[in-house]
Amino acid sequence: MQAAPVRAIAIPTLSDAFRGIESLLMSGARRNAWTAVLEDRRRAKDRVETEHVLEAAATRTPQAT
Repeated sequence: MQAAPVRAIAIPTLSDAFRGIESLLMSGARRNAWTAVLEDRRRAKDRVETEHVLEAAATRTPQAT
């Protein structure tokens, strides 16, 4: 009968725990930052579209009826 192989399990250190927590927090921060980038892009697109509409309205001449 053979003995079962012994497996060494690394016990996480305090610094490993901090790295894990930091990783979780930073992934949320990255997600929030990306959401902010997308929102800024959407606002910029809306601003450009509004500019075009205002320019078109300003250059339009009233038509005689």
